[in-house]
Amino acid sequence: MNPAKKKVVAVALITAVALLGDSMLLIVLPVYWQEFGLTSIWQIGLLLSINRFVRLPINPIVGMFYQRFQLRTGMFIALSIAIITTAGYGFTQEFWLLIVLRILWGIAWSLLRLGGFLTVIDVTTDKNRGSFVGLYNGLWGLGGLVGMLAGGLLVDQTSIAFVTSSFSIVGLVALPVVFYFVPISKNEEKEHVQGIKKKRAWLTPYVSLILLTGTTMGFIVFGLFASTLSTLIEGAYQNEWEIADLTIGAATLAGFVQAVRWAWDPFIAPRIGKILDGANKPSIVLLIPLFVGGVLFFILVNVHTIIALMISLVIFQFLSTMFVTTTDTLATSAAVQTDKVKVMTAHTVVVDIGAAIGPLLAFTVIDLYGLTFVYYFSGVILVVVGIIWMFYSALTGSKTPTSRMQEIKHFK
Repeated sequence: MNPAKKKVVAVALITAVALLGDSMLLIVLPVYWQEFGLTSIWQIGLLLSINRFVRLPINPIVGMFYQRFQLRTGMFIALSIAIITTAGYGFTQEFWLLIVLRILWGIAWSLLRLGGFLTVIDVTTDKNRGSFVGLYNGLWGLGGLVGMLAGGLLVDQTSIAFVTSSFSIVGLVALPVVFYFVPISKNEEKEHVQGIKKKRAWLTPYVSLILLTGTTMGFIVFGLFASTLSTLIEGAYQNEWEIADLTIGAATLAGFVQAVRWAWDPFIAPRIGKILDGANKPSIVLLIPLFVGGVLFFILVNVHTIIALMISLVIFQFLSTMFVTTTDTLATSAAVQTDKVKVMTAHTVVVDIGAAIGPLLAFTVIDLYGLTFVYYFSGVILVVVGIIWMFYSALTGSKTPTSRMQEIKHFK
């Protein structure tokens, strides 16, 4: 394994380890909420969402942090916070303390996500960036898979404190990895030489279009789809399956659909990234999840058999992997040509905004007009963004994103 790949794999696995406690909480808290000292159901929703909302104002601050401090420092702080918060979940039975822990985790995730992207940018080139972005996204997603599956299973067999302590110990073991594999700093000399140009040119029309796509991706994949999946399945799942006297409910099927993507992402996402690396116009690949996904959203709410729905959902999960990998790759490639920290900070902010708005808007609209309207609306959004990309590509001709960014900077 070459040194660049080792660093990307290490940073992704560090992120995955940090994610264990948060992923476990998503499964365990709604079931064992009273053991956490909660007294009302609404407290569950607040605890599971506040870390996402706190990232909106925190992301720009984290961006400024990485402009002044080393990547290694940020990743070490983030993993340390993750260890503390994960351990705290098992020994805290005060609602306000849990709120504090969730806010701290939101800060940690901002440091991890932006630090991970900057590490990928730092060690890659235009020839391998896509495959490494796919590898990074695929591997850190394993933290969500293991945290949900192993965390839920172990809590049923042991206790919350045992599981959170175990996950925290894994985090402690991973701390030395930060010093061995995370780059000390970014290419500061190059940034100093190009600093003035970057400050003036980073928010170009091309970057703005990527940010619009990132917002859409966060809204659709991480927000709306993830939050309405159980509701969608429940509508077509009339006769529940039973396996070994166990009833398989809509929530179980929804968890399976989500787990499928996390399981295949380490293998499929790097392959998609490799295709992007070899493409003259990587944005063309983006049109597949935008247009096919848009059409599929119209189909999903009109499928009335569970088998057909499950097949359609698995197809959409594949498109989601393509959507996320392509959008992140376009963002990192644009960041290399302008201002790494500012572009990636903006990218993480808009993705979080989309993800935060998704559930809120979805359930508000469902209450007024129903699930079908929500999915039709989302399908239209995907298609419209695809059309915008087509017009942009037609206007800019066959030039690559790199050449366009260079021309824009030269013009400015």
